[in-house]
Amino acid sequence: MTRLLLAALAVGALASPAAADPKKPVAPIPVPTVGTSLELTGAGWPKFDYLYDAPSPKDAAGKVIVHWFCAPKLTACTDDLARLIALRDGGRVYIIAYINGTKVDAKKLDPIRESEGVGRGTVAFGKGATQLMKELGFAGPASIVVGTDGKVAMISSNGAADQLDARDKEVTTLVAGIKDFSVTKNGPKSGKAGESFTLELVVNLASWLKFGSAAQSPEMTVMVPPDFKCDAKVLKGDQLKIANQTMTGTVHCTAPRGSYEARAEIRFGYDSPAGGNGIGTDAADWKFEITP
Repeated sequence: MTRLLLAALAVGALASPAAADPKKPVAPIPVPTVGTSLELTGAGWPKFDYLYDAPSPKDAAGKVIVHWFCAPKLTACTDDLARLIALRDGGRVYIIAYINGTKVDAKKLDPIRESEGVGRGTVAFGKGATQLMKELGFAGPASIVVGTDGKVAMISSNGAADQLDARDKEVTTLVAGIKDFSVTKNGPKSGKAGESFTLELVVNLASWLKFGSAAQSPEMTVMVPPDFKCDAKVLKGDQLKIANQTMTGTVHCTAPRGSYEARAEIRFGYDSPAGGNGIGTDAADWKFEITP
């Protein structure tokens, strides 16, 4: 029995090399690079204490993320705070602030401002924030800007005016490029009299949204000349096909010889992860020639 116990202990030791070396150094946290993906809470980053809830993927979806690093004794951090609040107030920016200090210090440099910005970010403080800033080499104010695709768009490593201006410009540009949806049209440039052709609108919804809001049932209306024969001029509900982030409305028509114009309009509802909803509308026009 003694021999079996000793053998089991030996095998256990071989199977757990890390336990035999408690002083093994931990790899430092690397500074993210532009173009690489960065998780909302940072892969391998330490645990934090927060003034509010932990970073929320639902609230951050469809927004530009600004990871902001600062310290209470830096005047530049106090000055930059006003910039951060202005970016937050645009509505499409989610801020995660990391304050190298205590809870009291964090409240002084809080860009969320309690009820003013709930749902627009959070504030980390304490040992975790101090460790992260030390390993990244950030004193403050420093920022990591992440686009809606989850990739780092830029890094500003200090509070120099030119870096802050560049960060604000980058954030503004990224916000301006956010689209909840896009609509493309498909239709003829020409056709033959009596032969069927399609008039189609395709809605591509942003990855963080989903179709189905009760705020607006999907509907597509087609306006064509009276001598057109179409299988439908109004599509509603399930008549518009939905597959993941794409909605498609298609009608089939025939027409006699002539030069024509046609138009289609589409309306639909969509939901955000945070529980909000919106209504999308768009339209398209076609001009084409039908020959004998």
